[in-house]
Amino acid sequence: MGVKYSCRTRRLPPGFPPRFHHLSVTVSDAASGFSPADTWAAFPPEELLAGVFDVSLTGLLLLRPLPEAAPPEAVADFAYAYVNPAAQRILALPAQPARTLLEVFPDAVASGVLGFYREALASPTPLHLDVRYQRHGLDSYYRLAARRVGPGLLVSLTDTDAQPRTATEQVLRDSRAREQHARAEAEIQRNRLHQLLLEAPALIATYHGPEHVFGFVNAQHQALLAGRVLLGRPLREALPELAQQPIYALLEAAYHSGELQSASEMPVKVGHDNAQVLSQNYYNVFFQPTRDAAGQVDGVLGFAYEVTAQVQARRQIEEKEQELRALNMLLGAANEELATVNEGLRHNNAALQHAQQALRQLNQELEARVQQRTYEADAARAEAERQRARLERFFMQAPAAICVLDGPELVYELVNPGYQRLFPDRALLGRPLAEAMPEFARQPIWLILQRVYQSGEPYEGRETLVQAARQAGGPVEDRYFTFIYQPRHDAAGLIDGVLVFAYEVTALVQARRRVEQSELEFRLLSDAIPHLVWTATPAGAVDYCNEQWCAYTGGAVAEALYDGWSRYFHPQDLPRMQQHWASSLHSGQPYQVEARLRRHDGQYRWFLARALALRDEHGQITRWFGTATDMHQQKGLAEALQLASRKLATTNRELRAANDETQTINQELAQANRQLTRINQDLDNFVYTASHDLRQPVYNLAGVFQELKRTATFHDPEAPQLMQMFEGALGQIHNTIQGLSEVVQVERRNAQDATEPVALLPLAQEVIQSMHEQATATGAAFRLDFAAVPALRFARLNLQSIFYNLLSNALKYRHPDRAPVVRVRTTRTDEGAPVLLVQDNGLGLDVARYGPDLFQLFRRFHDHVGGSGLGLYLVNRIVQQAGGRIEVDSVVGEGTTFRILLPAAA
Repeated sequence: MGVKYSCRTRRLPPGFPPRFHHLSVTVSDAASGFSPADTWAAFPPEELLAGVFDVSLTGLLLLRPLPEAAPPEAVADFAYAYVNPAAQRILALPAQPARTLLEVFPDAVASGVLGFYREALASPTPLHLDVRYQRHGLDSYYRLAARRVGPGLLVSLTDTDAQPRTATEQVLRDSRAREQHARAEAEIQRNRLHQLLLEAPALIATYHGPEHVFGFVNAQHQALLAGRVLLGRPLREALPELAQQPIYALLEAAYHSGELQSASEMPVKVGHDNAQVLSQNYYNVFFQPTRDAAGQVDGVLGFAYEVTAQVQARRQIEEKEQELRALNMLLGAANEELATVNEGLRHNNAALQHAQQALRQLNQELEARVQQRTYEADAARAEAERQRARLERFFMQAPAAICVLDGPELVYELVNPGYQRLFPDRALLGRPLAEAMPEFARQPIWLILQRVYQSGEPYEGRETLVQAARQAGGPVEDRYFTFIYQPRHDAAGLIDGVLVFAYEVTALVQARRRVEQSELEFRLLSDAIPHLVWTATPAGAVDYCNEQWCAYTGGAVAEALYDGWSRYFHPQDLPRMQQHWASSLHSGQPYQVEARLRRHDGQYRWFLARALALRDEHGQITRWFGTATDMHQQKGLAEALQLASRKLATTNRELRAANDETQTINQELAQANRQLTRINQDLDNFVYTASHDLRQPVYNLAGVFQELKRTATFHDPEAPQLMQMFEGALGQIHNTIQGLSEVVQVERRNAQDATEPVALLPLAQEVIQSMHEQATATGAAFRLDFAAVPALRFARLNLQSIFYNLLSNALKYRHPDRAPVVRVRTTRTDEGAPVLLVQDNGLGLDVARYGPDLFQLFRRFHDHVGGSGLGLYLVNRIVQQAGGRIEVDSVVGEGTTFRILLPAAA
């Protein structure tokens, strides 16, 4: 018995593609000769075929190979010629899709469906395939049957999930579903971590192979190098300036050693924004090797973040840097764990493919495989749970502040210790943000969080001001944060929360502001001083000059910064200046040079240019600070001094010749002085002897005169007057002899008597008591005040002589119209030296007229009373020999003040 098929073309009903509008089939029994002509007559074939496609519970596809004329192995894709209603429901496609197979299902290549279709197109018999497809809205096991029909392919598609199964099949299916769910959960966790790394406020990239080809670059890394193509290019080609820098050697060490390599505050010179000029910044860098399934190093994960501001602010935020370094280490560990997860997933995928192949070939071993697959599914689920636990540990151990806000009310679902430390003693978990942190509801960050939740767009804030209290009910502080708000999606892709990644940068902002304030104060100070002030980079480029520079040179600040200072200096001085400047830049030693600087009117003036290097804690030069001081006048004086020095040398030679002669003269003068000293001593002895020898004859003469007055009688009427004149002359001779004797005694006392502390009040009272009769007769009054200086270190007899002469003169030269009042007091100068003042209200004298002769020997200024003219001479002599001086103020008719200024030691 056999069946004979024959085909002929006939037009089919509308709905079929044009290529199949003339297809019909005739079937006959070759053995019996049976022909279903009556059946076809009752059921027209074209309507019957269309009805079979429409009512079939199995999905049917008519596919057209692309390109059409290509052999099966060269077919690149298939076009949908027709999709029956059952297939439309299964695949969610229209009857005649405009897109091709790979456009609708790109994973058809990886799942083996495209290869199966190629084999069926080349095979003369139908082929079958069981496949699991989980992409593009499909998630089920499918059984495919396909055979070539003319130039195209007829495919039967069955969703096995809708078919009844044996218990063993159901167990295997459940095992596969659990495994797939575990893989999907692990994939979600991996994607979340991948998204976190993609949005993290750090520079993250992966480098594959020994050439370090960029495989992954996060947004911040790419933004730093905007305009430069990185992905798919070797590091040496994409960033050639890094090849000779330490960071490249660190990357090489990580790749070849297979160990984590890190560096803190590493200087990196790179052209940002595709700029030709390289700028140096500082980064904390971590390179973590990645491994393939065999455990061999196949690349490096790079993690870095910029710390230039911290370095320039003298690391005033070291605590935050330690936290970031800890975060980097944790991220490195998380990356290592991620590699472990990937390795486990690859192992699971391989096992799954092996199981599917075994299912097709060894169905009889299904029961044994069920137990193995169940074990693997449990292991996959345990691995996913372990990854969730690792991810949770990462969140909880990260030094950065991390929290998860759930739902439209933004309820705290997860709060890591880093976040809790920002707000200690505040209950956060399980509470809405507006309730736990009420101060946030009145600030822009609340609106930003609402916008992120509603729009699904991430938000990154840098150094944002947030007014927040640390403890509940505590004072609200101005705090600054850098943060990322990342929307969180559920399994259906809907937003169900917000992930917050933040760290506080208040100390950094405050440090930078202090630096900015310091810079402002420096500039104000530099503009206030008369010097020309400038600063330069470590390479020697001038980056600042003060207003005095511009006022002197007449140029603008921009010109000085662009052209530098070379065009303002004298051409003869410029080579020497450049040589010194290059030497200082190389050695770091202070720079100092004298040169002529052109003023705005074209005149050159001499300036002293100096510069010192500012270094960081590592000894690296960070900036040069320089001044230029006008020394034109000093330079002229120096030249004049050199000329004077030459003249002085000539004069010195002449003086040396004169000195020889002077020494001879000095020797002669010394001899003469010794002779004069002996003569003075002889003169003193003579005066003393003469006064002593003359005193007795004078006494005798006075006695004779008194006896003559007593016994003799004179008849001349002028005799009494002559007697009076003779008696006055005897008194004057006696006083002169007495004065000369006192002068000699004063000289001898100065040479012999030692000084001693002398209380002034008892001494003054003693002198006044010796003048009691004269004071009583004149009605004199004495006012004594020695509070300022109660005692003086002086020769007692000399001090007594000073008091006696000045007080007796005050009584002797009193004013006839008033009783004498004598004030004696002490005071001190501003330097602390003692001063003795004696003031009277007597006759006074004309100081302008008699001042030069006031202290001359035998000089008298009032003739109506007797005197020897020795008193003031003795006082002045005593004061001068004690190291002091006398000042006199006097007004005629009002009185005189004697001011005796003594050394501080008195």
